[in-house]
Amino acid sequence: MSKIYYVGDWAVMLGPVFAETPFNYAVKGTDIFNYGKWLKEALESTGEHQVDSIPAWEFYRNGPGEYERILEEYDVFIFSDVEAKNFQLAPSFFDRSKFGKKPLTFPDRVRLTVEAIQGGKHAMFLGGWLSFNGEMGKGGWGRTGLKAVLPVNCLEIEDLCESTEGWTATAVQKDHALLRGLDLTAMPPILGYNCVKPREGCEVVAVWQGTEDPMLAVGQFGKGRTLAYTSDPAPHWGCNFVYWNDYQKFWLNAVSWLLNPEKYV
Repeated sequence: MSKIYYVGDWAVMLGPVFAETPFNYAVKGTDIFNYGKWLKEALESTGEHQVDSIPAWEFYRNGPGEYERILEEYDVFIFSDVEAKNFQLAPSFFDRSKFGKKPLTFPDRVRLTVEAIQGGKHAMFLGGWLSFNGEMGKGGWGRTGLKAVLPVNCLEIEDLCESTEGWTATAVQKDHALLRGLDLTAMPPILGYNCVKPREGCEVVAVWQGTEDPMLAVGQFGKGRTLAYTSDPAPHWGCNFVYWNDYQKFWLNAVSWLLNPEKYV
């Protein structure tokens, strides 16, 4: 059984906020949303894969040595709506009690991720407001060493393309193993995506209909493979996608190809 470490697609809602007088405000209500449940269920549906779904804030809190252990333990890593700061910063940088006692440095999670992929681990990089370059550049993946293992090139400006009418996808390589048994023309409308550019040496498998913008791309980096799906596997962009009859098959194809591409040659 393969082990998959899935970071992102969780949210906490605080509120609404009630103002009863000019001096008293109350937050009434707390809720936790696991938007990653659809992808987790799809990947676990055959019993071949175990998915641990991790909120971005838990990934961020991994202490020295913890992420190294995780990288050894898991086979596939999924990052969705996980901006670069979660890789680049560590909570202890903000602990003032540690200032001045000795230089503060910690293992670089960007470097560790890149080296793990080049050494034979595999990864999916999935879209969202905080993915690729993201809203107002907040995603920031292309400004970090992660660009070494991304199968697409990020823009240097905000990359969100959104429409209430949505997009479907067009296969560029109809016979690619990732699309085996899938009809992309039957996809429901996707309400947004991250605009990225093809990367030399990598494959664009599908584009967003009416554009040349990659929808699905893959690449080999050292011994590892990566996949980019440039929209969200979850609501809101994917609020129709998660109810597609072939949603499960789409993701099972993806992880199967990452783990064993020779099977499809």
